[in-house]
Amino acid sequence: MSAPCEPRATAPASAPPSLPPLPPEPSATATAPAARRPALDWRIRFAGLSLIWGFSFLLIKVGTEGYAPFQVTFGRLLAGTAVLVAAMAMRRERLPRSARTWGHLTVAALLLNALPFSLFSYAELTIPSTLAGICNATSPLWGMALSVVALSEDRPTRRRVAGLGVGFLGVLTVLGAWQGFSGLDLPGTAMALLASFCYPVGWIYVRRTLAGTGSSTLALTGSQLCLATVQLAVVTPLFTSAPTSFPLLPTLSVLALGALGTGLAVLLQYGLVQEVGPTTAQMVTYFIPVIATAAGVALLGEQLSWNTPVGALVVLVGAALTQSRPRRAATTPAPAPAPAPAPEGSPPAAPAQGSSPVEAAGRGPRPPQP
Repeated sequence: MSAPCEPRATAPASAPPSLPPLPPEPSATATAPAARRPALDWRIRFAGLSLIWGFSFLLIKVGTEGYAPFQVTFGRLLAGTAVLVAAMAMRRERLPRSARTWGHLTVAALLLNALPFSLFSYAELTIPSTLAGICNATSPLWGMALSVVALSEDRPTRRRVAGLGVGFLGVLTVLGAWQGFSGLDLPGTAMALLASFCYPVGWIYVRRTLAGTGSSTLALTGSQLCLATVQLAVVTPLFTSAPTSFPLLPTLSVLALGALGTGLAVLLQYGLVQEVGPTTAQMVTYFIPVIATAAGVALLGEQLSWNTPVGALVVLVGAALTQSRPRRAATTPAPAPAPAPAPEGSPPAAPAQGSSPVEAAGRGPRPPQP
């Protein structure tokens, strides 16, 4: 669970983690010096990230058994911010200096952290963690729907529009629409779906407002989480009273939810993107609902009817289709004459038509935001 922010235009990093647009796939012809190989193989870190985000919904459920939803959200943000602040201190990262950047980060913190995290916490008061995990998997579908409505530069293809239809058919299957949603807590389910809708809205906002800020991804992400923590610090006392006790299991769940799912997971996600590229790193999205469902059934004893796993599979198929891109024809263009050097002080060349500044800096899918 993360907090997306834009990297500087010259250094590629998006989840969500709320995270920035991911960098392009590593090029085999890149001439940059090779980075030091991480101690753990990327497959182990990929599995760890899948488990962390998959278990997040179980941790939310356990946390709400001892604390109010706003308290769960505040605790996880506080713990997650502590992890990122420690990482920023170790790397000697500088905070953004522009007041405009801080203003945009405040909005991003609301859309990508404070609001969806709180909605998921309130939703799990009345719905099982398995359903919350499946609702989270609808984020790519909402993003595709927004791209159709907003007519963004990322124009939908027929395959992606078909994926949107397939995905929402899966949602109706999970919810048991043919039964008139019998036995389903509609307010709780609506809050979980609204939380998932917040992520693509926040990603669009980040992409359009925080490109080329000059700050590193880690600095922006840490600042965003800090702002979200401040927002919850203001809101929580207004709607809840101070806890009279600190039950062990809910307390440990909230701390793990923040330190692992909202802090460490962000660092793992960016490390994977830099090593294996966004396409492979994004595959974690499809493991989250599976792990969330297995954890809820095995550890919390939640009931599972046939339509839940079947609908979840349909949702994931639809989400995969919405993330597909058309293959480019392999052509061998004739060598073009070298361009004349630009006069000193002239502006850089404009990105290709239809590309946003952020896409010019680095295209890629957004990471999941449990």
